[in-house]
Amino acid sequence: MLEAMLLELKLRRNEMGDHKVRSVYFGGGTPSLLSIDDLQLFLNAVDEYFDLVPSPEITIEANPDDLTRTYLKDLSKTAVNRLSIGIQSFHDNELKMMNRAHDAVMARAALDQATDLFENLSIDLIYGIPGSNRELWLQNIDTALSYEVPHISSYALTVEPKTALAAFIKKGLIPEVDEDLAEEQFFMLIDRLESSGFVHYELSNFGKKGYFSVNNSAYWQGKPYLGIGPSSHSYDGRCRSWNVRNNSIYIRSIHKGELPVEREELSKTDRYNEMVMTGLRTMWGISLQLVEIEFGNAYKNYLLKQAEEKIQQQLLYIDGDYLHVTKKGKFLCDGIASSLFKLNLK
Repeated sequence: MLEAMLLELKLRRNEMGDHKVRSVYFGGGTPSLLSIDDLQLFLNAVDEYFDLVPSPEITIEANPDDLTRTYLKDLSKTAVNRLSIGIQSFHDNELKMMNRAHDAVMARAALDQATDLFENLSIDLIYGIPGSNRELWLQNIDTALSYEVPHISSYALTVEPKTALAAFIKKGLIPEVDEDLAEEQFFMLIDRLESSGFVHYELSNFGKKGYFSVNNSAYWQGKPYLGIGPSSHSYDGRCRSWNVRNNSIYIRSIHKGELPVEREELSKTDRYNEMVMTGLRTMWGISLQLVEIEFGNAYKNYLLKQAEEKIQQQLLYIDGDYLHVTKKGKFLCDGIASSLFKLNLK
């Protein structure tokens, strides 16, 4: 698999064109299982085949149970300069419910060690967990803040089909996800983090100034990106593509010198809808001028017309050239965005 992914990097070395690489992100699974030597092979290949900006953001996702002091020390000697740690919760009962491999002791130990070696850290927290309450959630937030991490990503719990959690809920062993609880905890999170100096720069992301994710910001701003490995997605500004999911097919194709890729050219309306969805989720909002430049006056007028009702409901507002979601509308953001979509605009 690793050989195939390295070969794919070589096969796709010209796809970024004149774009300089500003971030490298090891994610989409458990990349912290890679040995330091394997990780270094990828870093060397990226450096060889692509044009990087000076000091690019290089992130690796990791689970707390994978982060030993030895691994972190060795990792700190590579070009990796940012860690994203899947903490999820500091309460054992919540971690067990979510079927996580780590416990609260491991979560704290990982952060104790990581904060000694890395300045740029992000952690994930989950809200809306069945059985949670205001006190437990505030404890999770305050424990995270005690480590002075500069970036926190937080998501509402989603119950995926055919998982242990879904089975427990179906059998009545665990209560269903409470939307009201999730909404309450979402706004508690915003208030607590903003009062602690964090900027709520994207719906699920909070960062201290200078610590916004370069990688994720590129997705939200519609910049090109290249994904390597099975199931990975890429985008060149007009066309979206994705690699086959099957590992064996992926490896065989790559070793034949063939890219196992499917492509979809986005229509004008698809690109407009994506701009609306991603733009509304961010603190920057949707530029009305950019909508007009990219798609024409008809799209801009359509957007403004569709937004009228949400503005009256104080879910959206216009500030200068930008359409934003209000604080009241943030929890409903994706639904609000879908009401602004267009399916068939000639």
